[in-house]
Amino acid sequence: MLSVTEHLGPQGPLAGVLGHYAPRPQQQAMAEAVAHAIEGSGVLVCEAGTGTGKTFAYLVPSLLSGRKVIISTGTKSLQEQLFHRDMPLVRDALGTPVKVALLKGRSNYLCAHRLAIAEVPGYGQQGQMPLQLARIRDWAAGTRGGDIAEVPDIPEDAPVWRYATSTAENCLGQDCPALADCHVLKARRAAVEADLVVVNHHLFFADMALREEGFGELLPGADAVILDEAHQISEVATQFFGTSLSARQLVELSRDTLAAYYREAGDVPPLVESAQAVEGQVRVLRLAFGTQPVRVPWSDVAHKPQVREALDALARALSGLEACLAPMGERGRDLESCHRRCTELRARLTLMTGEVRPNYLQWVETYTRSFTLHMTPLDIAQTFSARVAARRCAWVFTSATLAVDGRFTHFAERLGLADPSEALWESPFDFEHQALCYSPSGLPNPGAPDYTIRMLEASLPVLRASQGRAFLLFTSHRALREAAEYLTTQVDYPLFVQGDAPRSQLLQRFRETPHAVLLGTSSFWEGIDVRGEALSCVIIDKLPFASPGDPVLQARNAAIRERGGNPFVDYQLPQAVIALKQGSGRLIRDSRDRGVLVLCDPRLYTRGYGRVFLDSLPPMPRTRDLERVRRFFAEGQP
Repeated sequence: MLSVTEHLGPQGPLAGVLGHYAPRPQQQAMAEAVAHAIEGSGVLVCEAGTGTGKTFAYLVPSLLSGRKVIISTGTKSLQEQLFHRDMPLVRDALGTPVKVALLKGRSNYLCAHRLAIAEVPGYGQQGQMPLQLARIRDWAAGTRGGDIAEVPDIPEDAPVWRYATSTAENCLGQDCPALADCHVLKARRAAVEADLVVVNHHLFFADMALREEGFGELLPGADAVILDEAHQISEVATQFFGTSLSARQLVELSRDTLAAYYREAGDVPPLVESAQAVEGQVRVLRLAFGTQPVRVPWSDVAHKPQVREALDALARALSGLEACLAPMGERGRDLESCHRRCTELRARLTLMTGEVRPNYLQWVETYTRSFTLHMTPLDIAQTFSARVAARRCAWVFTSATLAVDGRFTHFAERLGLADPSEALWESPFDFEHQALCYSPSGLPNPGAPDYTIRMLEASLPVLRASQGRAFLLFTSHRALREAAEYLTTQVDYPLFVQGDAPRSQLLQRFRETPHAVLLGTSSFWEGIDVRGEALSCVIIDKLPFASPGDPVLQARNAAIRERGGNPFVDYQLPQAVIALKQGSGRLIRDSRDRGVLVLCDPRLYTRGYGRVFLDSLPPMPRTRDLERVRRFFAEGQP
C-alpha cells in the first residue's frame, strides 16, 4: 500500500491524472502531518504558503483514513470549489469508495412551506419580487436538492429568497406540513451518513454553538475536523458564541404574523394592529439612533431620551403582539411559531438592553434602514477550547496566513489551544525571481489629510510601468471613493471599482479586460485568485490596522490591559500582520506569475513594528527605487 507521501509523489495516482503534475515536498510533508493528526486524534496548527497545495495535502489523508471527516472552509464559494472540483478529482485518483456530502446553512435551501406562505396577497413583495417568486416556483417543481444556487438568474443574496427559505427561528421543525419535502432535512441526513462532509465556517460554528436545533448530531460523529482558512475562525466563532437581535428579525416576525393571520385566522383584527405596531416601532427605533450608519458601544446611545422612549415603545409593542398571539396557537402551526418567536425576541431585547454581562460587550450597528444589537464575548478562548476538548477527535487548523513573524502564539492563544502540534511550510514559489516589494519614499504619515492622494501620486508611475494589470487595495471605503475619483482623470486604463457590481462580476470583467485596474477594500484582500498576466501588481495603501474607533476593538483592548497585557503587541499588531499577508497573497498565485507588491505605508520603515510585517511576508527582494520597479516590468515584456 502506498504511503500518503507516495500518493502525492511523481509516480502516485494524482500524477497520473493531472497534467504537468509537480510533486512538492511541502505538500507531502503537510499531508504526513495531517495523517498523523487524524491517526492520533491530535491538534495540528499549520501554515502552508501559497502554492503548497494544502487542499490536496489534507484531502488525500482524509480520504485514505477510513474515518469520518468534516472539512470546513471560509466561504461558500470555496466550499463549492472544494466539493465539486478538488474532492472528486482526488477521490477518483485514489479510487477510494468514500461517501461524501456538501452541507450548507438552511438559508441556502428551498423551503416549500415558506414559498407557500409567500402566496398570501400583499406579503411584502416589491419590485421584481413577484416575477422572481414565479421563477422560483417553476424551479421548485423540479428541483431535487433544493439548493438555491441552482437558480443562477436570481442572486443568492436577493431579498426574494427570504420568502422561499427558512431560518432557525421561523422553521416549524417536526410540525411543518411540508416536512416530507424538506431539503434542509434531506441534506443533513446525507451529511450524517457521509464519510466526508464539506461545510463552511458559519455552518460549522452554528453547530458547535448548538444554535440550530436538529443539527447537533453531525459534529459529535466526526473523527477529524479540518478547518481551512483558519485565520477567519476566531471572528466567526465570536459571532456564534455571542447574541444578536436585528431589525430584520423583528420586521420578519411582524410580516410572518400577518401572513399566518390571513392563512389561519382572519377574524381577529387586533392581531393585525399589533403586528403592524411592531414594524412601526422598529422604524422609530432606527431613527432614534441617528441618520448616519455607526458602530458604537450600547452605553453611548442607551442614555439618549429618544432611544429609551423608542425601546420602551418597541418592548410594549412586542408584549402586545405576544398577548394577541398567545391564544392563537390552536388556530395553526404558523401562528404558534410566531408566538414562540415573539416571546424569544422580546426576551432577547430585554437581555441586550439591560445590565452588561461580565466579559461581554453590548454594542449597536446601524445601517441605512436597519440596525443590529450585539452582545459579543470579549474572549472565546475558554469556550472554544472547552468545545475542542469535549470532542475526542483530530483538529487541524490550516491557512496560508496563521503565523506572525514565524510563530503561532497569537492564533493559539485566541482559541485557547494548549500545546498543539505546529508546522510552517514556506511557499514553493520562487519569490526571489517572481516578485519585488516596493515601498515609495517621501510619503507622509497615513493620518495626514492628503495621504490618499499622495500615495496615489506615488503609485501612478508603477501603474504605468505595469500597464495597468493591478489591484489597489484600501483599508477604508472613504479612501476607495477618493481614489476612484482621482484615478478616473489620471489613467487611461479600464477601472473597476468595488460597489459598482457584485464581486464575482467585477473579477470576471477584470480577468477578461486587458490592462485593467481594480479598486477594492476588505472583501478583495482574501479569497481572490487571479492567475497570469492579468494581475501583475498589487498596491496596498496602508497597514491594515483595525479602526481605533471600533467598539469591539476598544473593549478587547481594555480587557487585555486589565489582564496586564499590551493590546497593540498582543492583538492589534498580529491581526494587522495576518491581514497584510492576505492582501499581499493576491499577487503570486502560480509558479509562472510575476509581479510587484507596492506597500505605501511609511511606517514599515519608520516604526519598529514595521520589521514584523516585512519579516512575515514571503522572501521577496525589497526596494525603494522606482527605477528597479520599471526594470522588473521591462524584463517581463515579451
